Amino acid sequence: MRAMVLAAGKGERMRPLTLHTPKPLLPVAGKPLLQWHLEALRAAGVSELVINHAWLGEQIERYFEDGKRLGVNIRWSAEGEPLETGGGIRKALPLLGDAPFILVNGDVWTRYDFAQLALPEGMLAHLVLIDNPVHNPNGDFLLTDGMVGNPAAGQAGLTYSGIAVLHPELLAGHPEGAFALAPLLRAAAEQGRVSGEHFRGAWIDVGTPERLADAERVARG
Repeated sequence: MRAMVLAAGKGERMRPLTLHTPKPLLPVAGKPLLQWHLEALRAAGVSELVINHAWLGEQIERYFEDGKRLGVNIRWSAEGEPLETGGGIRKALPLLGDAPFILVNGDVWTRYDFAQLALPEGMLAHLVLIDNPVHNPNGDFLLTDGMVGNPAAGQAGLTYSGIAVLHPELLAGHPEGAFALAPLLRAAAEQGRVSGEHFRGAWIDVGTPERLADAERVARG
């Protein structure tokens, strides 16, 4: 299985740290945030990677090059301007092929074991969900007997971790350009074509300097 790591965000909430350094290169316990994902994917036997970038992306590409020194093969999907999550994936589909692929948000830090990820037959997506962090108290999706659904008004769910397996069919019919992934996931969930799991291990959305410090502390601990 191939994997795509999303690394095109500007990291505006991380400023001034990201004024001259892209968020994926910010250090966590002595190595770039993005490198944690590359090493975890390699350990899970996933070596064919696609990484998108936009803001200061040339720095990311220059640092990791083709990935060989980390035991992976990286193909880069450069965006002239950020295409949002869905648009970035849609643009990279020719590099990902026709088979399901792992998707990872590059700005999370986690101990999740990618080796266990799979897409059940007939599903368009499989989502890894977590307990709701403070910054997302109501969650994103419901999880019932391994199937993902959309919460009703006032109903709390679980939070999408930024880790998933997607089938290219989920995005292949969408026009290219900037668009969000979440509406496509919600539509597929309404069709009963999204499965999921609840991960209770270490996970941090590195969206602020404070959470970057949290990741540093947990990684070293």
